[in-house]
Amino acid sequence: MPDTSVVAHYSAINFSKKYALFSEQWAPKVIAKMNDYQFKIVKLEGDFIWHCHADTDEAFIVLEGQLRIDFRDGAVLIEQGEMYVVPKGTEHKPYAEREVKLLLIEPSGVLNTGDEAGDKTAENDIWI
Repeated sequence: MPDTSVVAHYSAINFSKKYALFSEQWAPKVIAKMNDYQFKIVKLEGDFIWHCHADTDEAFIVLEGQLRIDFRDGAVLIEQGEMYVVPKGTEHKPYAEREVKLLLIEPSGVLNTGDEAGDKTAENDIWI
């Protein structure tokens, strides 16, 4: 006979409610984990730094706004409802003229500045 004393709780993750919990720019917040990958939301505005992630690809999904990712030999413009995967080892620099809300998918432990630690490096593994 099944144990009926345990009540399962299932609920969807609401992006709007999660974004309302913070105001910082360039500081990814973890909202879910799947195997060794984290789903992070972040608000971006302005210019970031040149950096790369030597050991992993990085997926950018634009939920609101428009993001440009610069590369040394060009750029990609990502509109709301679109995504782009930056291949591992590719130097890039995100830029948003106005605030953008993103969903990032990357392995646990990846720093936002990759191999370029500095004053733009956000605290890692912050869950909301």
